[in-house]
Amino acid sequence: MKKDITQLDDIKLLVNTFYDKVREDDLLKDIFNEVIQDKWPIHLEKMYRFWETVLLENHTYYGGPFAPHAKLPVTKEHFDRWKLLFFQTLNDNFEGEKADEAKWRAEKMAEMFLYKIEYLRS
Repeated sequence: MKKDITQLDDIKLLVNTFYDKVREDDLLKDIFNEVIQDKWPIHLEKMYRFWETVLLENHTYYGGPFAPHAKLPVTKEHFDRWKLLFFQTLNDNFEGEKADEAKWRAEKMAEMFLYKIEYLRS
């Protein structure tokens, strides 16, 4: 039986499993690997803190998540794939209120990021 996201180890499982998928995905891997390069451990740690802050209300993330994404060469197709992989990771590993919240927050974040990126381009 799957459990909900309740502790930092759950966040790490979510983030590590998700980014393992991203790093292998034909549409996303080149964008992520080009930007992150050999700094994956730093990026993953930042993502642990981000999702820990968002889902567990343990404020460990400081900063703005949009700025690093503002100039990425991404479209709706990229965000749709990102969401697909994120939702698959959640569905495969978790169920419950926090897992549902993670999906909702990811959906809203993708919408906002895409809107802002398209706005900045025009």
